[in-house]
Amino acid sequence: MSKTKVLFVSQEILPFSAESPNASSARYLPQAVHEKGKETRIFMPRYGKINERRHQLHEVIRLSGMNLIVNDTDHPLIIKVASIPQIRIQVYFIDNEEYFHRKAFFHGEDGGLFEDNDMRMIFFTKGVLETVKRLGWSPDIIHCHGWFSALMPLYVKELYKRAPYFAAAKIVYSLYDDAFEGKLHKDIAAKIAFDGIETAGMGGLKDPDFVNLSKLALQYSDAVVMGSAGVNAQLKQHVDTLDVPVLRQYDEEDYLTAVDEFYDGVVLGKSVLVD
Repeated sequence: MSKTKVLFVSQEILPFSAESPNASSARYLPQAVHEKGKETRIFMPRYGKINERRHQLHEVIRLSGMNLIVNDTDHPLIIKVASIPQIRIQVYFIDNEEYFHRKAFFHGEDGGLFEDNDMRMIFFTKGVLETVKRLGWSPDIIHCHGWFSALMPLYVKELYKRAPYFAAAKIVYSLYDDAFEGKLHKDIAAKIAFDGIETAGMGGLKDPDFVNLSKLALQYSDAVVMGSAGVNAQLKQHVDTLDVPVLRQYDEEDYLTAVDEFYDGVVLGKSVLVD
């Protein structure tokens, strides 16, 4: 029997970003499921704040060199890798000079969101999926961590739905207490539509704040994990209306085991609703 393959897509991962529930989950969960016999791949953006020398990032030439179109403009995709210290698991970094070399993750010096965060998200999403295709690797589960990965469920289920590498993949979306103030660019729907994705039924994109962006991710996900305490109250109520498996509560010490068992239920189609 072949190993279950899990693709982790996260906006932050220890030790390449600061401590947070998201960064910790994206660091320790891949290790735990790998040790339980699953095959993993991990992706995050290569933010300009990441010290390449200290973390020993290096470019993967055979995966780099592709151009991705975002809103009718070509942008070169660079893939870099580094190993998480003390474990033999690599992290793949999506890099582009225009989108990811600035010395901040999501906000400018004035504290406001970068105006092009929507295009950075589109580039990151497509960069991950195109790189996975180049790797010739077909995930059984795609686990998205953090709002910057919120377009991944939509793109997998719509733009890449006929791609054999992703046709059978189940999407798990983790909700965290990582809300941002403000909104993404008002034209995000038009930029997504440029990729050939029908957005007529996505009313929330007209008001792309944190809650509506998260609801969009949940709309196209097959399962949900409550990744931290203090998840937005509106999103908690919204999750209650969804007809998908939800990992709601768990002992913090048992988190890694609980999510691993949750994966097995999702892949095997068992009833895995956890209250």
